[in-house]
Amino acid sequence: MDSPSDQPVSPPPATSPAPAGPSLTKDDVLQALMPIVDPEIRIGIVDLGLIYDVVFSNVGKAVEIKMTLTTPMCPYGPMLLTQVQDVANTLPGVEDARVTLVWDPPWDPRTMASDFAKDRLNIW
Repeated sequence: MDSPSDQPVSPPPATSPAPAGPSLTKDDVLQALMPIVDPEIRIGIVDLGLIYDVVFSNVGKAVEIKMTLTTPMCPYGPMLLTQVQDVANTLPGVEDARVTLVWDPPWDPRTMASDFAKDRLNIW
């Protein structure tokens, strides 16, 4: 009787590379930006509606975050832009992250802020 070590050994089945994880979505980016708070208003920039758009290109390897500020004279503007850029730079799979400051349309919390932010701002 043959011992197990005398049996021919079959090569392991060929494996294909693991499929890539799910692609990053706009909701994923917004979720990552949720902790960033406007220190003057003390409400998150996502709830305030300051993030206007998230655009992916180069098969998700590049992301552009279009955002605005509550006012062009916002003293915390540079800090908020830096915080958004820092988060964008850490998004999984993103090799090129850009934050673009836009002023059109002008920010209007009555139409752009979340219900939570409207409640905190007493806009009802």
